[in-house]
Amino acid sequence: MTSISETERNETILEVARELGSSIFTSAEIEQIRRQVLARLGAAGKIAPEQIAAVLAASGLPVRRSPEPAPSRYEEEFRDLLHFATLEEAEMCLIRLDELLRKFRQQGDHAGEARVIEVGRLGRRRAVMIARNARVAPEKREEKEEVSLWFKLWLENPGAFFDWLELRKQAPEFRRRFGHHSPVES
Repeated sequence: MTSISETERNETILEVARELGSSIFTSAEIEQIRRQVLARLGAAGKIAPEQIAAVLAASGLPVRRSPEPAPSRYEEEFRDLLHFATLEEAEMCLIRLDELLRKFRQQGDHAGEARVIEVGRLGRRRAVMIARNARVAPEKREEKEEVSLWFKLWLENPGAFFDWLELRKQAPEFRRRFGHHSPVES
């Protein structure tokens, strides 16, 4: 196992934080940082969220770790939702987010709606961060760039997104770039 210094680990934390581009680091962003540091550094990157928050705060970045009522209230709904290693998983993720958004809108649950949008934005930031990471294989970066576009468009207009996605999957350019994938069929 390769050992790294605390300084190197802290630099990696700050690098990932910069790539996320958040204006404030909540528990959700800190979890994304934890996963990325672990992915980049392997076992040597294993670090507790509290330590990540301390590194961010020590460098002057705004950290808000206090539990927020809406996220904890909906914890079960959003558990493991932002796992999208493939285009198929990304599409399923967006389908689930859309289902939740419609459900909360129908119930008049504005906090739930806000949480869905927050998770969608986090998914987009995560996809952008991976797409920009030079350490990631080019074909995977290209996929994540596509996924970030999906999240962006869903966030802008969820009502029209899935019609657009069906057209997108039929486009020659998409088939050329991602033809080896078979995203979820409607």
